[in-house]
Amino acid sequence: MHYQKLKICLLSYRSNPYSGGQGIYVKFLSKALVEMGHEVDVMSSEPYPELDSRVKLIKIPGLNLFGKKNHVTAIRAKNLLSFTDFFEWFSMLTGGFPEPYTFGRRILKYFKKNTPCYDVIHDNQSLSFAILKLQEIGWPLITTIHHPISTDLKIAIEHEPRWQYRLLINRWHSFLKMQKKVAAQLNHVVTVSESSKKDIGSDFNVPLENITVVHNGIDTEIFSPQPKTPRAPYTIVATASADAPLKGLDYLLKAIAELKNEFPTIQLNVIGKINEDGASSRLIKELDLKDHVNFFSDLETNEIVSLYASATCAVVPSIYEGFGLPAAEAMACKVPVVSTDGGALPEVVGSAGLLVPARNKAALKDAISKFLHHPELRTEYAEKGRQRIVDNFSWQECAKQMEDLYRNVIQTADRNHGSRNY
Repeated sequence: MHYQKLKICLLSYRSNPYSGGQGIYVKFLSKALVEMGHEVDVMSSEPYPELDSRVKLIKIPGLNLFGKKNHVTAIRAKNLLSFTDFFEWFSMLTGGFPEPYTFGRRILKYFKKNTPCYDVIHDNQSLSFAILKLQEIGWPLITTIHHPISTDLKIAIEHEPRWQYRLLINRWHSFLKMQKKVAAQLNHVVTVSESSKKDIGSDFNVPLENITVVHNGIDTEIFSPQPKTPRAPYTIVATASADAPLKGLDYLLKAIAELKNEFPTIQLNVIGKINEDGASSRLIKELDLKDHVNFFSDLETNEIVSLYASATCAVVPSIYEGFGLPAAEAMACKVPVVSTDGGALPEVVGSAGLLVPARNKAALKDAISKFLHHPELRTEYAEKGRQRIVDNFSWQECAKQMEDLYRNVIQTADRNHGSRNY
């Protein structure tokens, strides 16, 4: 059966191309869709994504306060005349995270001004009131929720003993109130794992029949074995935001501290930023690990692949993952993986890696030690891991399933553009 090609609008409020799952999702999904013959526009605020040349980027500039040295002085006189700009500045000044809300307002303004023509709009987890307005006025809309951010909030609160900081964490996550209200009213939600589907249903009160699971893909040509890159002995690689408790880096650091007694030259290479005044930095000093832990940030994809290729094994210590891209990327690079069972990680890793309980430094230590001691075991799991990703997780399959969803959304939406009143 011949299907008409679609014109797709993909929305992403924050699309860092080198770190963070959302930027990777936008980059590779849009590429796979254009390769199927569809026309794809990506609307994004800063940081902007890195896209295939066939994908059009429509920039929706915000204040990009995270890119400014001083948030207080980042405001300009012209911004004071805009409610959206002022709200973004003042909210961040008072400890909030306004970007999903303000991005939605800017998108709605863009649609009012330009009246673009799209077959379907795909929102990448902004979950803002303004995006919901697009659905209400008849636009075919589908929203990806990678996982409910309520999980991040819960784990962050659990790991913070100081009441003052718990107040700040709650303030930062205040956008969750909006996201919960919006998610419950969405007609079509797509998520990346069965684990996330269950959590979105319970935490965001979304009917399970409104949620479809489409696994993320991995570009197995980019994330691939590098036989010419020598393995550095006793070198572990992990991808983790240093001070995000969700990622479980503290458990891995404690495991490395014990392993260094048995393996004095052990090195942990962390793909992520370190806050010099943060909890991870303090823990590294406390455990005397400064000569054993290295942080790498703002890396391009080929540099990430090289770090994987040079590692003895990769470790994913997360307490929770909505999908687990770092595990899948390492496996695709033919690197043996130790992973916790947090969230969706068992769905991704399966029996092709060593799975251990989350929040368990002893289990992490034992699994890493097993790989360090047994090269034949590393070879076995490296082979199994690569094969599992090749067989089960491709962006081409993800795009095919998404195309089916788009057509279903279009069929069930109000297609009368003339009735759209902003």
